[in-house]
Amino acid sequence: MFGFIKNTETRKHRGLSFLWRVFVLCLCVSVFISPVSAQKKKQATGKEPLFGKALATYPITSRELSGACFYLVCGHGGPDPGAIGTYNGYKLHEDEYAYDIVLRLGRELLMRGAKVHFVIQDKKDGIRNEKVLKNSKRETCMGQAIPLDQMARLRQRSYKIDHLYKKDKSNYKRAIFVHVDSRSQGKQTDVYFYHAPGSKQGKRLADRMRSTLAAKYKKHQPGRGFNGTVSERNLYVLRNTQPAGVYLELGNIRNSRDQQRLVLENNRQALAKWIAEAVVADYKGKK
Repeated sequence: MFGFIKNTETRKHRGLSFLWRVFVLCLCVSVFISPVSAQKKKQATGKEPLFGKALATYPITSRELSGACFYLVCGHGGPDPGAIGTYNGYKLHEDEYAYDIVLRLGRELLMRGAKVHFVIQDKKDGIRNEKVLKNSKRETCMGQAIPLDQMARLRQRSYKIDHLYKKDKSNYKRAIFVHVDSRSQGKQTDVYFYHAPGSKQGKRLADRMRSTLAAKYKKHQPGRGFNGTVSERNLYVLRNTQPAGVYLELGNIRNSRDQQRLVLENNRQALAKWIAEAVVADYKGKK
């Protein structure tokens, strides 16, 4: 009898011992697995050398522009600096500021998952933070020398865009042309948005850009107002390229107040970010 009890207790002890070992094993496994499962997924990144060494690698923060494709073009470049203004005794050249903002805009679009073509390129400049951006003649049209003749220059850009357009499979393709205006020194302007005559998609994107900038200025500079306008303009690059496009004039390079929009790095970045947000809104609302 006592022997039976002893054997029963032994079996119970062995059973409990087995269960305890299983419990300890599971606990050990969970200790090793938990930290791994708790780790966040590694941030997806992309790389664009045109941004310069410090900013070449960019984080892909969302996929809200996945499937969208953009052709970004800054005005002038190469042998033609475009409009020129004077700031504290230094020359401001349109092509340098338009290019810097195009790079910033492109980076914002890439960070949101878009495909971006930089039609005008300078392999040395990168994104710059200085107030006065030094002028150079290094810019190329995707590796080809930029002609001095205006019509040859416009045809070259239009051809490049259309050549890329035919290859891209996206169902949302947009061209964005960035310029800086030159008017009388006392004439302060806002950002102006132009689209090709009869282009519904171009007008819709231009309207979205204008409304976005108006809302941003209202938020960050209450009482300032925003007088930027949207209108048709019979420009060669808008009329002779296949993707719907918007042509922006960012301000009067000769006006001291408009110059602040250009020479301050934070303002250049804000413009790029706001335009990108407008593009996202247009893409999400596409028909």
